[in-house]
Amino acid sequence: MKQMLVVFLGGGIGSILRFLISKTFNGYSNNFFLGTFLVNIIGCLLIGFILGMSSKNNYLTQNQTLLLSTGFCGGFTTFSTFAFEEYSFLKTGDLFHFSLYTILSIALGIIAVVIGLWFSKML
Repeated sequence: MKQMLVVFLGGGIGSILRFLISKTFNGYSNNFFLGTFLVNIIGCLLIGFILGMSSKNNYLTQNQTLLLSTGFCGGFTTFSTFAFEEYSFLKTGDLFHFSLYTILSIALGIIAVVIGLWFSKML
C-alpha cells in the first residue's frame, strides 16, 4: 500500500508540472509542440539519472526510486500526448514536422537517458 501511495504522490506532482510546462511552451509555436517535447526529453534525462543513482550502491531506496521514476517521471512524461500530436501532423499533411518531431523525440530521448546515466556515475 505504501508503494502505491508513493507512486501516486510522485505521479500527481509530475502531472501538474507537465501541465504547467505544456501550457506555457506549447503556445510558442503553431508547428511544434515544444512543451510536450521538453517534458519528454527532460523526463528521459531524469529517469536515466534516477535509475543510475538507484543502481549505484543503493543510493536511493526502493520507495525513493518508485516515487521519482515510476511516479514523477511517469506522470511528468507523456507518450499518449506525443502520439496524438503526431497524429495531428499526419492529419494536416505536415510530414516535415511529423518527421522532425519523431526523430528528435526518439533520438534526443535516448541520448538524454544516456547522459542521465553517465551523470549519475560521475557523482
